[in-house]
Amino acid sequence: MAKTTTKGKTGGEKKKTSARAGKPQTAASDDTQPKAAPKRSSTRAAAEKKPAAKTAAKAADTGKKSAKAATPKTAGVKTAAAKPASTRSATSKATASKAAGTKASGTKAAPAKTASARTTASKPARAAKAAQKPWLKSYPKEIPAEIGAFEHSSLGDMLLASCRAFAERPAFTCMDKTLTFAELEKASRDFAAYLQSKGLKKGARVAIMMPNVLQYPVVMLAALRAGFVVVNVNPLYTPRELEHQLKDAGAEAIVILENFAKTLQTAIGKTDVKHVVVATMGDMMGLKGHIVNFVVRRVKKLVPAWELPDHVPFKSAMKKGAGLRFEPTDVGIDDIAFLQYTGGTTGVAKGAMLLHRNVLANVMQNEIWQETAYLKRPRPERSVYICALPLYHIYALTVNAMMGMKLGAQNILIPNPRDIPALVKELGKYDFSVFPGLNTLFNALLNNEDFRKLDFKNLALTFGGGMAVQRSVAKRWKEVTGCPVAQGYGLSETSPVATVNRFDNEEFNGTIGLPIPSTDVAIRDDNGRDVKTGEVGEICIRGPQVMGGYWNRPDETKKSMTKDGFFKSGDMGVMDADGRVKIVDRKKDMINVSGFNVYPNELEDVVAQHPGVSEVAAIGVPDEHSGEVPKLFVVKKDDSLTEEDIIAFCRKELTGYKRPKHVEFRSELPKSNVGKILRRELR
Repeated sequence: MAKTTTKGKTGGEKKKTSARAGKPQTAASDDTQPKAAPKRSSTRAAAEKKPAAKTAAKAADTGKKSAKAATPKTAGVKTAAAKPASTRSATSKATASKAAGTKASGTKAAPAKTASARTTASKPARAAKAAQKPWLKSYPKEIPAEIGAFEHSSLGDMLLASCRAFAERPAFTCMDKTLTFAELEKASRDFAAYLQSKGLKKGARVAIMMPNVLQYPVVMLAALRAGFVVVNVNPLYTPRELEHQLKDAGAEAIVILENFAKTLQTAIGKTDVKHVVVATMGDMMGLKGHIVNFVVRRVKKLVPAWELPDHVPFKSAMKKGAGLRFEPTDVGIDDIAFLQYTGGTTGVAKGAMLLHRNVLANVMQNEIWQETAYLKRPRPERSVYICALPLYHIYALTVNAMMGMKLGAQNILIPNPRDIPALVKELGKYDFSVFPGLNTLFNALLNNEDFRKLDFKNLALTFGGGMAVQRSVAKRWKEVTGCPVAQGYGLSETSPVATVNRFDNEEFNGTIGLPIPSTDVAIRDDNGRDVKTGEVGEICIRGPQVMGGYWNRPDETKKSMTKDGFFKSGDMGVMDADGRVKIVDRKKDMINVSGFNVYPNELEDVVAQHPGVSEVAAIGVPDEHSGEVPKLFVVKKDDSLTEEDIIAFCRKELTGYKRPKHVEFRSELPKSNVGKILRRELR
């Protein structure tokens, strides 16, 4: 396995271009590309030029002139602010530059400001910075405070470098069929050539509506290397939800699994989609694929009847593309890579514009941070990632697909993680070393007897995200697997990772960890002022991974960003003196009991510790005396569990106003496609 240092050899050619701080640059200028960083050990505290994101309104940049962000003309949005975090040199200062507007496609955002810095920070400089950024004192000495310069000019450039460097290694495996990195490169080239042959130009939006099957990474890499914008679509969407997303994104093409083609049939008439490619579960599985398709269609009856005139089967598109010439496209770090839709729980879903630079930066940040996993334990000879979370979700997209490919790892794709017995059977086939997941998945696996019999000797890293990991679940996970859960936090708008616990922590601490390199986190009140250490406020995030804004929604972009470049997460949290952040809850989920704030996460974490409880969700319900009171929805582990048992348990663990006044038992709780419990459906 390739060593996961910050600047490891990728085996691919790199574009080496420079950026001059303080000089206005245009998106077309070579000077907008960060200079390739010199190789260095992961143990050196290095600070080099660092990418910064765009500004939504006025950005206070070290007290100097504000910089106005460029507005992609067809997108109709201002790019969001993300003031660059200071570099590791205490004397380094960034100088703002005016961003040039973009033309035609609307997929190129403003060029980034860059900051020059000395390559090594002195101990006094680090100490001074830690006073302003308390999390830095909790970093191990091997981890730098800032990421370095970009190694790659785009995500396609990064992924193709991995395909060359790790050509014969397995990249993705699904239902016992494996694609090597070389095979992935060839398949993505063929499909990219096919898309180009349909007249799609750079910046065209290509929707992908598939679960975790081998076609997903093929189509994703094809779109990225051709300069298209990937629009990830939840396959479980209703026709109304699908129609909104395709229309809002202006998608010209869609690649969809036949299982969901009926939904597209209903929605497509009111969209601008011109090209439809329909895949089957068995398309990339050779002769076995015929059996798989028969079972899916005839035995399990998972494919409703559908009709899409002029659609093209995936295998036909691949065959045609193999005979066509692929025209390489000039894709830069300021082009849009993904439209990642989010916010549907609070209203109409919005597309977060993730630029190539945003996701590249988050990969670099995660690559650096992953080194903490190997400070105390040996590095596996070969990394095997379990990809049970859907790749169309930003969590798995970055942590599994992007990180896994960057490091030459094998990703085991799980099309249906809700089938726990089938998932456990798959886990038994591999010596997996990295397991990204979320609380409900961990809990479901722990309740499976066969899972507890698996061999976890190679499991080096368990990453919990997507929702709060409950202490009781984390405790049981370590007891069964021997590997602690390291909880992290992020959003679609932050590509996604913003904070993570150190992977060398042996005990679960209930926090979402420390801001990762080049990331600033502030806890602020409703007036935008920083609160005191230990006080509750809104978690605000600034860094190179922060999105370029919401697609076609300058109003929402403006509301989500502060003048000094922080993204307002909508999550309430606290930061301790060591820089660790703990989420209290979503603003909208808080329960107001006679003027006292009650946080559902706290109630759920406490009640989940009862031995008779399998799952729990808390909401607020109206009360004529208190305004609101907490209500619990509980799935039993022990059939003899009663409401009185729950109330008595809470009486011991919670102060009066936090105690639930109502308990309702359910056979199951409503969950999203990722596995998050949906409180809104319980209200």
